[in-house]
Amino acid sequence: MAPKLQPRIPLVPKGAQEETVAVLDIGTSKVAAMIAIVGGDAEPRIIGTGQKPCAGLKRGLVTDFAKTQAAIRGAVDMAERAAGVQVTHVFGSISAGNLTSSVTPVEIDIAGASITEADMETLRAAGRARIDPGARTVVHAQPALYVLDGQPGVESPVGFHADRLGMEIHVVTADTPPLKNLDRAVREALIGLKTLVAAPLAASLATLDPEERDVGVALVEIGAGVTTVAVHSFGILVGVAAIPMGAGDITTDLAAAFATRRSVAERIKALDGAAVALPGDNHEPVDFPPVSDDGFAEPLRVSKAQMIGVIRTRLGLLFDEINKALVQLGFTGPQARQVVLTGGGAELRGIAEYAGGALGRNVRIGRPRGLAGLPQAQSGPAFATLAGLVHFAARQERDIWHMPVKPAQPIAEGGAVLKDMFKKLRGSLS
Repeated sequence: MAPKLQPRIPLVPKGAQEETVAVLDIGTSKVAAMIAIVGGDAEPRIIGTGQKPCAGLKRGLVTDFAKTQAAIRGAVDMAERAAGVQVTHVFGSISAGNLTSSVTPVEIDIAGASITEADMETLRAAGRARIDPGARTVVHAQPALYVLDGQPGVESPVGFHADRLGMEIHVVTADTPPLKNLDRAVREALIGLKTLVAAPLAASLATLDPEERDVGVALVEIGAGVTTVAVHSFGILVGVAAIPMGAGDITTDLAAAFATRRSVAERIKALDGAAVALPGDNHEPVDFPPVSDDGFAEPLRVSKAQMIGVIRTRLGLLFDEINKALVQLGFTGPQARQVVLTGGGAELRGIAEYAGGALGRNVRIGRPRGLAGLPQAQSGPAFATLAGLVHFAARQERDIWHMPVKPAQPIAEGGAVLKDMFKKLRGSLS
């Protein structure tokens, strides 16, 4: 029986001093900002939000600095006015750059002594020294689980006696140029960037239940240009993947199929689109205005069922890729039964039912939770990443890669053993 492990992301301690944080979700179709008060004994409290459409990104990649900066500045200005405060830096999201993840094991000798905080610092330094991103950039490098003498399951090793102290580090990396471009866009909008957070990690914090993360769950965030997948097992994040396809492709397909503008196709998709057809959809008409506005062309009238057919064709392609990503991440077997959908694409009517059939799993829609004062307009799945960024900012999460560099203690032999152990934990889903 596999050991039961606990999440590695502790909440801010009770009684911690309150502070104001700002977060920024930079997406292909929109930029959204949120300002919150975190710390103390209460859950984070939202005091200001802002949102602006964005035409400066494609597939999450910055393609126009001026348009991206204008959207960022506009969204932050709206949030600042609503909150009555001015922010100096933000936590930002990243979904582009071909997000991938891996596990780096590290182990040091303790010689039977009681583990101290100094030993933990040595372990973290040794872990950082073992991370090799190559030409890519590390987005996160977080402790996934601790191991004492080959046995996992200890939440906080300090005070325990052991001969060997080990740790598994979950490392998320991305291509370097997209991160640098996003960093430049934020900073040139006259805002400091505290850190970038992988969008699927943020969305997971806002929508997943601890029981789900313990049993096994995959979060699928369907953005406008990129779909990201995050797999959790035994309470920890074990894998991340990104697919360069999203809800915006449905909009483009509709515009192409019915000869209309993408802005019109997006509006009709939001109002009348669906992933599953109803009996009456064969007889309900939908009018698509023509691209040309010369006064002679007439709208194209089709049945709602025809429109849904176009939507389902794209969904078939997307969920084929999602299925492949889940298999590659080891999310198979009897414990890999739960999927949570978030992102703007999760707002499409009937998509949970469609996804359940396409993936052969239980599927629900994930909506933000655990935030006081969250406006109704920001309570849907499209804002899961934004809400999750607030949770990320409110938590005291040690990042191995971004910690101050200290000399590392020689690494004990046994990293391969730890790596095999993590593979077994991940493989227990099969």
